[in-house]
Amino acid sequence: MNAIIFSAIMGVVMMFTGIFTNKKPLITLTAIVALVILLVANILNSYGIFSIQVDTKDLLHFNKMGMFFNSLMIAGTLLFVLLSGSEMEKLGNKTADFYALIFFVLCGTAILTSFNGMLMLFLGIEILSIPLYILTGSDKKNLKSNEASLKYFLMGSFTTGIMLMGIVLLYGATGSFGMVGLNNPALPPSAGVQTASFLQVAGFLLLFAAMSFKVSAAPFHFWTPDVYDGAPSVFTSFMSTIVKAAGFFAFIKLFASNTSLLGPTWSIILSFVIVATLFAGNITAVFQRSIKRMLAYSSIAQAGFMLFALYSNNDLGTEGIILYTVAYCLATIGFFAILMKVKDYTFDGFNGLASTQPVLALVATICLLSLAGIPLTAGFFAKYFMLASVVKAGGPIWLVIVAVLFAAISAYYYFKVIQAMYFKEGQPETAEIGQGFKLGLLLVAAAIVLVGVLPSIVLNWFYF
Repeated sequence: MNAIIFSAIMGVVMMFTGIFTNKKPLITLTAIVALVILLVANILNSYGIFSIQVDTKDLLHFNKMGMFFNSLMIAGTLLFVLLSGSEMEKLGNKTADFYALIFFVLCGTAILTSFNGMLMLFLGIEILSIPLYILTGSDKKNLKSNEASLKYFLMGSFTTGIMLMGIVLLYGATGSFGMVGLNNPALPPSAGVQTASFLQVAGFLLLFAAMSFKVSAAPFHFWTPDVYDGAPSVFTSFMSTIVKAAGFFAFIKLFASNTSLLGPTWSIILSFVIVATLFAGNITAVFQRSIKRMLAYSSIAQAGFMLFALYSNNDLGTEGIILYTVAYCLATIGFFAILMKVKDYTFDGFNGLASTQPVLALVATICLLSLAGIPLTAGFFAKYFMLASVVKAGGPIWLVIVAVLFAAISAYYYFKVIQAMYFKEGQPETAEIGQGFKLGLLLVAAAIVLVGVLPSIVLNWFYF
């Protein structure tokens, strides 16, 4: 409960900070302090040392997994602000409002990690999404940003309608908004395999479509490239990491215990979605000339791998989604921080970066290797755990082989950036880069390698 209450309070605090001061570095510092307080409060709650008790009437259920995931989300946001906070300050005079919206997003993520009913799921999704619509269109003078915001809002609103329809159908079939209500209450536990009514199946599929939209899974991914490309890069970094990870947690929590409703059909549907997502993301990324747009399609491809946790629904899948969250957030936030320092977002804009900015090129290489799943980086074990979870669950081997082949394709377009930095001549234009920023990047690279060598560091924290 600490994460929900403190994030909401910090959001209000940031709104008032903008009233009392217009010094952007001070506002950023306030946000960093607030994030540290929020992180400490959530960790203390995880250990039962300091916990605010509120009677939620069983609408929320707090467990170790949810609070651990909250800690990852808050820590990821703290890393994002430390590396990219200066870029946020360049977007006008609403810096405090931007931070307030980010804290409200964290409030939504905290609800998504602890919801225990359809209504709280809907509330968490909306608290998460509405600030993002505003952040996407924050660059008011940029037509692409305005277009992205409008497109995101319209499609997000339409998807919310689909979600509400699914919730209504499930309520009509079960008479409950609770998680238990997804299962057929008319059958006793001893009845064996449950049968689902038409309303249950229809509601289940509508919820699946809505959540697939939120995590950019095919065939509901079409909004992602335009929105990610049009939004200011600093907020694209936040959307593609923290927000996506929170969406996946809610996705898995919602469907992991209710797959019996569709029986064998569920694995067929999910296999199709996984393959389609991997195909759409990787194949389209190969043909992109803008690195930012390539990363948008890359995020779709990464969603395909993360869906394996839902497919397997076992302990390896749980460990895999944790490692994937850590690896993906570190690599993506780190690379976007570098991308924002380079004035040209095309591949040509990175030509010769290793000769002019060797630190940036080194860290960018490590981030890209992690996204590709190369050994000795965090991304390798993240992908390994995902594929191993499918094998352990008795899933088809062909699905694992297809995923490995698409991972090889992803390595191709990631290595195109590395090739441009080290093997092509050029004088890329970059913004002024301080020593503190370089040190932060090196720490991110070190963390990626450390988790890639010793993934138990993260997993042991989870199993405290």
